[in-house]
Amino acid sequence: MPDKVRSDGPLADPVAEAQRLIEIAAQRDVVLRALGGVAVRLQAPDGQPRLVRQVKDIDLAAPKGAHKMAIKVIIEAGYVADEMFNALRGSRRLLFGDPNNGRHLDIFVGEFSMCHDLPLMARLNREPLTIPREELLLSKLQIVELTDNDQSDIYNLLFHNEVVRDGNGNGTPVLDASFIAGLCASDWGLGRTCKLNLERSLANLPQSALDPDEQAIVATRLNELRDRVDAEPKPMKWRMRDRVGDRVRWYNEPEEEAANG
Repeated sequence: MPDKVRSDGPLADPVAEAQRLIEIAAQRDVVLRALGGVAVRLQAPDGQPRLVRQVKDIDLAAPKGAHKMAIKVIIEAGYVADEMFNALRGSRRLLFGDPNNGRHLDIFVGEFSMCHDLPLMARLNREPLTIPREELLLSKLQIVELTDNDQSDIYNLLFHNEVVRDGNGNGTPVLDASFIAGLCASDWGLGRTCKLNLERSLANLPQSALDPDEQAIVATRLNELRDRVDAEPKPMKWRMRDRVGDRVRWYNEPEEEAANG
């Protein structure tokens, strides 16, 4: 075990601070990856998303079973743990405070759970700083009540990343629509919310700060993604739930402390 991490405390810039925490965790062989608004910034070219918005809190993801080491690392990095919450829920989610910067730090362990559950374990190490682009986009598309920030994040991810129907982009930044479609086909509720948000995003495009040419790019990619989700073969379980439709609630009520960075 390395010596205790020396730290002057959390940085004021949440993006730089997230990178600091990921690096500190890596020194302890703990995998942490950013999600939320910080991750959208980190994924944008030169860290400058087309639609700039304020990022306040920091959201991270950690592998299942890593919560005890994550607590140790984050406390040593200068944070105050929400001890009651972490004692009760720490195997799936951790909360910390940064009093100096008036900021919260949220760590999702093993999966991202808000309106829907998104698995994170299998691909958590795919990117050096953030969860993969597909999971990052899904973490926004799964929100039943989109905020303006969530909508901007969706537009940023689609503007900066080409949508491919299957496979990868041969080294260029892309969103693999087949991966997203597969998760939506495995969970009717997730697919329902994602489909609604793809349609909302299309409807809201004219009110965005994107110029007409940029809106056309995003609209094309929204349609490509929606078409790929529709085309994915659906199992019997999905088709049976589809018969019930919206008569039964298909999403979880997010916790009051849920991440919205």
